[in-house]
Amino acid sequence: MLQAFSDIGPHIHKAERQSQQITEALSQHSDGVTGLAQACDQALKPLLKDGQLSGAATNAIHDVLAMVHKAVTALENIAKPFHHETQMVAEQVERMYIGFQYQDRISQMMALLEGDIARLQDAVAGKDAGIPDLETWLARLESQYAMAEQRQDHGGGITPAGDNNETTFF
Repeated sequence: MLQAFSDIGPHIHKAERQSQQITEALSQHSDGVTGLAQACDQALKPLLKDGQLSGAATNAIHDVLAMVHKAVTALENIAKPFHHETQMVAEQVERMYIGFQYQDRISQMMALLEGDIARLQDAVAGKDAGIPDLETWLARLESQYAMAEQRQDHGGGITPAGDNNETTFF
């Protein structure tokens, strides 16, 4: 499952880059779509001031300008949700990835404790050939820890932040 999240990462990053590129292309004043609307305004609006222009020509210029602005607005509105949705998917995947890492960490700790409890039950039932002293028992348990945080908590140590209840994700 974690491999799937790892594999999806590059695709999400690519979608984020493409979304950014679309946003940049739309917002460029000279070459982008917004620039197209401004260029049409600059080229056609002066013609509207020509007194010799017929009413039909004036209406046609107004219609063309309205269509260009409507198209630009539509393209900008298409890009905004795409950018937002891409960010939302990336954030959701990141939260799920952290959740799976947390669950994996808890599962590792629980499996270790379950094994140690089973060992204790065997020792109490006499199935184990000799019960070591407490320090030896705890040293064996500590040697199986996968994370520095476990070793720190095992000895009753205080984290650098001074808070033993803080969960640190890796």
